[in-house]
Amino acid sequence: MVQETTISPSKLCLPLFVCDGKNIQSQHKSVPGILTFSVDRLIKYLKEIETLSIPAILLFGVAKKKDARGSEALNKNAPVVRAISEVRSKFPDLIIGTDIALDPYTDHGHDGLFDGKKILNDETVEVLTEMSLLHAKAGAHILAPSDMMDGRVLAIREALEENGFEDRSILAYTAKYASCLYGPFRDTLSSKVVGDKKAYQMDPANRREALRELKLDLEEGADMVMVKPASWYLDIISDFKRESHAPIAAYQVSGECAMIEIGAKNGLFDRNRAILESATSIFRSGADLLVSYFAIDIAQLLRRHL
Repeated sequence: MVQETTISPSKLCLPLFVCDGKNIQSQHKSVPGILTFSVDRLIKYLKEIETLSIPAILLFGVAKKKDARGSEALNKNAPVVRAISEVRSKFPDLIIGTDIALDPYTDHGHDGLFDGKKILNDETVEVLTEMSLLHAKAGAHILAPSDMMDGRVLAIREALEENGFEDRSILAYTAKYASCLYGPFRDTLSSKVVGDKKAYQMDPANRREALRELKLDLEEGADMVMVKPASWYLDIISDFKRESHAPIAAYQVSGECAMIEIGAKNGLFDRNRAILESATSIFRSGADLLVSYFAIDIAQLLRRHL
């Protein structure tokens, strides 16, 4: 009766990876919740988990072809584009979010265009805008730019409205930190970064900077804002809750989940309790939506009233 923080499947979003081919379903060796599918198997899987009532998915493309410009990001027949269309037609009530960034498609592993010395911000924004329109036309409900380029939210918002997609939402990765916790994710994408991403992702030591980013993204037209990673940045989630009425998403990233999986396998703690306690802490700090590779586990555990 007096519990202050409660969790519901309606507040969960499941990230999924889509690749070329047929009859493919694989999981990461350290984080079983990181799932990669061909489009046909994705549809079957979503049918299997439909009764868990998770309302949203976040789709990432896994590209075999990579080049300096991330050309596959604009391929109209890319797996993620086909997946959007297929899911939209077969699961009309499921909310489809898509990742907007170039790192799955570039041979240098950066989220934007890279000249070998620096990231080309404005040129990248042009590509991300095209990518957003491509996904919106395929049927995506939410565009989630995770790249951290300056000005991309405004550019995407203007393009969506100019092309008749006023009803599509933008989930801005507002505070995405240059964290060490993205390793299993990058393994899944076969993404090896040339150098690092400190020039455009946020310094883990900075707190006030996140509030400047929050103000900018909301002014540019973001509907929702994201903090990533979640568990090590609960203070940032709390700051966002205090400073804004916008919906706040938190991404429990691959490294966070891997630590729980490895700790549980080594008998350090109970896996189910760790999953629920970590999720509770994220919601307690102020998150309205949790993007997590544990979304299936959380929904199942809630159903069992654990």
